[in-house]
Amino acid sequence: MAFVRSVCGFTPKISPDCFMAETAVIIGDIEIGEGCSIWYNAVLRGDVNSIRVGNNVNIQDGAVLHTLFERSKVIIGDNVTIGHNACIHGARIEDNVLIGIGAIVLDNAVVQQNTIIAAGALVLDSQVCESNAVYAGVPARKVKEISSQQSENMIQRIATNYKMYASWYNE
Repeated sequence: MAFVRSVCGFTPKISPDCFMAETAVIIGDIEIGEGCSIWYNAVLRGDVNSIRVGNNVNIQDGAVLHTLFERSKVIIGDNVTIGHNACIHGARIEDNVLIGIGAIVLDNAVVQQNTIIAAGALVLDSQVCESNAVYAGVPARKVKEISSQQSENMIQRIATNYKMYASWYNE
């Protein structure tokens, strides 16, 4: 069972059908929707502000979600993949988004739906990443437009795979 801790009067609310790895850390003002998976060494730290995670989200190994005190919140939509060692700090990630391995998304940034943030990309404070696009680089720039069907297919495939992987741990 993951390390789940209340802080400042807030207790994480986690849908009972979620997979949470034993070394995942979930603290404070956090709500996690249905069908999610929180993997090894992922940290969701809702101590200074809230973190909201939608449905069918996978937060992979080593990812960190945190906020700024009274200045930013983390809001994750549905069908989102947050790759290994990614950092989401006080940003809004809309539905059907892939955040690549090691990517960083900073405070008050918005990643719109059906978007891919490439591995290692840096989305700057308050930057808006438009729908149906791939962003890459440091700082992140739009490098390619994609159809909503292309992004949904890729993102849905990864989400489906992670539901399957999580099921292996519940056997």
